[in-house]
Amino acid sequence: MKDDFTILAIFEYSTEAHLVKAKLDSENIRTMLMDEKTIDSDPLISQAIGGVKLLVKNNDLEKASEIYDKIRSYKKDKIGNDIHCPQCNSTKILTADLQRKNLFFMLFPFFESQKLICNTCKTIFK
Repeated sequence: MKDDFTILAIFEYSTEAHLVKAKLDSENIRTMLMDEKTIDSDPLISQAIGGVKLLVKNNDLEKASEIYDKIRSYKKDKIGNDIHCPQCNSTKILTADLQRKNLFFMLFPFFESQKLICNTCKTIFK
């Protein structure tokens, strides 16, 4: 059954996943959540198991991606203005995953500087 589904998004907590799932369900897109109950029983292990995964039926993936891109929140600067991508000038900016390129950052990821990624062209920048 899971072969027919693809991960659309990953959330730290199930409440965030349920909000997006409800929107997609209202658009007649078939979805399901994975690892939801595990994280609800112990929220501290969310990062260890990779968060709550929102899965979408493969043939609904394109439509679901369009809806999700419209409703998700994007990064703003400190005074609330949109951040623009230096490559394509898009304002669809997200926080990039940590790189953890060396042992120090693997042990102390909170010291790694935050980077941003453009959701349109996938450019990573500071």
